[in-house]
Amino acid sequence: MSTTDFERSAAGFRQYLPNLNTPRFQVAREQNAYQYAETLTIKRHPPWLYSLTQTWQQLLEEPYKGVTTDGHIIPNLFPVQDEGVPIARIVAAAKTLLDQLTPTQQTQLSYPLNAKEWRAWSNPEFLLRPLGLRLEELSSKVALSILTILRTTLSPEGYEKAISAMRINQFLGQICHIPKVMNQYSYNFLLFGTPSTSPDAPWGWSLYGHHLALNVFLRGPQIVISPTFTGAEPNIIDEGPFAGTQILHVEGELGLKLMQSLPEEWKAKAQSFKLMRDPGMLQTGDLVVDRWNPDDQRHVCGAFRDNRVVPYEGICVAECSPQQQQLVLDIAYQFVLYLPTTARKLRLEQVERHFEDTFFSWIGGWGDNDPFYFRIQSPVVLIEFDHHSGVFLSNTEPAKFHTHTILLTPNGGDYGAALRMSKEKLR
Repeated sequence: MSTTDFERSAAGFRQYLPNLNTPRFQVAREQNAYQYAETLTIKRHPPWLYSLTQTWQQLLEEPYKGVTTDGHIIPNLFPVQDEGVPIARIVAAAKTLLDQLTPTQQTQLSYPLNAKEWRAWSNPEFLLRPLGLRLEELSSKVALSILTILRTTLSPEGYEKAISAMRINQFLGQICHIPKVMNQYSYNFLLFGTPSTSPDAPWGWSLYGHHLALNVFLRGPQIVISPTFTGAEPNIIDEGPFAGTQILHVEGELGLKLMQSLPEEWKAKAQSFKLMRDPGMLQTGDLVVDRWNPDDQRHVCGAFRDNRVVPYEGICVAECSPQQQQLVLDIAYQFVLYLPTTARKLRLEQVERHFEDTFFSWIGGWGDNDPFYFRIQSPVVLIEFDHHSGVFLSNTEPAKFHTHTILLTPNGGDYGAALRMSKEKLR
C-alpha cells in the first residue's frame, strides 16, 4: 500500500471513532475480560449475540463431520505425506513451554487429541469459553514461549500476519479505552495430545481470541492449519510503536482485481447478491440456516459452522483465463500464508488440481471503493473474505477498514480430521 493509500485508509476509519462517553464504553473500561463477558453470558446483552451463542452451543453438540456442498463427504482427498515441517523444532518449543508451567497450568493447557474443545474457538472479543491458558494472565517468559511455538510452527510471513492481527487488536483496545478486554495478549492457547515427532503420535494446538483463531494439527512432518479466522477493525495501525502495520489489504485487492477482470455476463453470474444485506438473503431468525446475521454477516463458515452444507455459487474457475486462474491461486496463497513453505506449495498444488470443481462467487458492487464479499470454494478449500460494518467503530454499513477472512478445509479436512486414525477422531 502506498503512503497516499495508507493515509486514505487512516482517514477512512478515523471518521468513525466511537463515542467513548456512552454507557457501553464507560462501563467496559472498568472491566476485565471475565467481567466484560458476564454482560453477555449473564445479563444476555446484546440479546442477538446471546441468541447466537446459544446456537453455537447447539452446533457444538453435533459430532464433527465437516463442511460439504450436499451433506455427503467426498473421501480420499487428503493423503498422508511428508511436507517438510520442522517438527523436531516445534516439539522442542512445546516442551520448553511445558517445562515452564506449574502442574496446574499444565492441566489447564492440555486436552486429549480428540477433544471437542478444539472446535470451541470463537472470534468475538467476549471470552465465552476460558479454555487453556490466556496469554495476558501468564508471565512474560511463558507468554513469549507460546509465541515461540507460533513462530516455529508458522511460516515467517504467517507469523507476522498473526502478530499483526494481535497488535491491531491492542490498537483497537487503546482507541476504545478498554485495554483489559482487547490487547495483544487477550488470546487463549490450548494443547491437544502430547508433542511428538512421530507420525504415529499426532498432536496439535490452537490459539483463539478477537479477530484471530488458528487451529494446527501435526502428524510428524505433515501439518494442517485449518480452520483459521483472521480479521481486523481497523485493518491498519496509524499511530504508536506499531504504526504502519496493515493486514488483509492484499487479499481484498486480488479479489477485486479478479471480479473486475470478468466479462460482464460472468460478473452477473458470479454475483450471488447485489446488496451486502440483500432482501434475497434468508433472514428468518433461525441462526443455523440464515444467510445473514449481525455477527457473521455474509460469512457462511464462521465459528461453530464445522458441519454446514454450503452449495457452490458463482462461476467455475476452470472456465476462467490463465490470468484469472493465477489470481485465484494468488488469493489462495494469502489465505494459506500461515503454512510453512513446502506445505504451502503442496497445498496450492492441491487447490489447482481441483479447478474443475472450484467456484468463485461475489456479493456487493465491484467499484474501487465498494465494500464486498467473495468466496472461493472447492472440494479441498473454502475461502471467505468480507467487509463488515462497525462493531467498535461507528460505521453502520460495511466498510473496507473492517475485514473478516476465513479458511476452511471441506470434506472433513479441518483440524486434520481426514488424517486421523479411528481412535483419534475428533468429537
